[in-house]
Amino acid sequence: MAQQVFQHTLSNGLTLLLERMDHVRSAAVNFLVPAGCAYDPPGQIGLVSIFSDMITRGAGDRDSRALSLAMDSLGLDHSESVGQLHLRLWGSTLARNIPPSLELFADVLLRPHLPAEELDSVKSLALQDLQSLEDEPRAKVMVEMRRRFWPAPLGQDRRGTEETISRITPESLRAFHAARFGPKGIILSVAGNMEWQPLRDQVEKLFGDWKGAATPPPELTPPIKGNAHLEKDTTQTQIVIGYASVPFGHPEYYTALGAVQVLSGGMGARLFTEVREKRGLCYSVSANYQTFKQVAGVLCYAGTTTERAQETLDVTIGELKRMIEGVSEEEVQRVRAGLKSSVIMQEESTSSRAGALASDWYYLGRVRPTEEIQQAVDALAPASILEHVKKYPPRDFTIVTLGKNPLTLPV
Repeated sequence: MAQQVFQHTLSNGLTLLLERMDHVRSAAVNFLVPAGCAYDPPGQIGLVSIFSDMITRGAGDRDSRALSLAMDSLGLDHSESVGQLHLRLWGSTLARNIPPSLELFADVLLRPHLPAEELDSVKSLALQDLQSLEDEPRAKVMVEMRRRFWPAPLGQDRRGTEETISRITPESLRAFHAARFGPKGIILSVAGNMEWQPLRDQVEKLFGDWKGAATPPPELTPPIKGNAHLEKDTTQTQIVIGYASVPFGHPEYYTALGAVQVLSGGMGARLFTEVREKRGLCYSVSANYQTFKQVAGVLCYAGTTTERAQETLDVTIGELKRMIEGVSEEEVQRVRAGLKSSVIMQEESTSSRAGALASDWYYLGRVRPTEEIQQAVDALAPASILEHVKKYPPRDFTIVTLGKNPLTLPV
């Protein structure tokens, strides 16, 4: 069945996307709002995370309870999440319930109550989330890695600190909404069994009169880089290694992704095989590709014991450097199979498709046809991946460790 994708940008700058999926009865909506934690006001880091919790606590003519009941009555499974550059509102339900669901989302986006009497309880939850980092060493070492690895404020932690959370007031939440919530730059993507014209007409009716200036992208400053050790008296050591890659939309994006999949694309991948299975050095090891518009990188993680931490670091670094020695056809076949499988599974999920539509539009200004992705995956070959790795080899590592003893780092 041919892919059916529709697009329209309202006069106020809001972009609507629809992928019609005739074979399903459900639909998903995805709002991508350029108001992520990189836009936290100075001295109030953590505000966006608190805002995302507060935004659904009453909106329009409904208080918090009435809004929750209205969503439940539609069978609307929904969530709000904070990324570095975007705040995401998502919902999924039967396709026939999307029009009334959009009415609720319009209230949430345009007319949130942000009730002052509930702020203290939300801040209390935020503090608990912050304090839980001490019991989650993997999360804590990642926070420090992102702070060092990405240009500021892209590496800013959404949780903030106790001091910055204490400065957040009802007034600062309302000021953030007034300054950052406008239609320009918002992407509303819908996937499911929906008709285009009625959807477009409703979105024009709900959001067409929305006014507001565009949110300028944050000004980036060079990353800290360098290495760090976070001391913690524990029997385990957490290791994160970061190095640069090419961003989404780059001509070599797919070969970059293929290279990462060779390292960490399942139980047959190099890191799992060489570091965990053959040597038994660690209980967890992985490499993940992460991207922004301007920059991208690969973050490798290993969790191991204090006694085997140094060897784990050395072997992991060795596997990263060994990439330039070559890639086998067997490895590439496994990578192609894994990437194709993920594409097929995404095609069958309205939520995944809604998210992919918004992501493609944000990064590329267009929606990639499924055939384009499949062709790019089919084109992956040992020679093309090796050529990419030679051009962009794993090097200039940023290394952050957490544990009892600092490790000897490669020069």
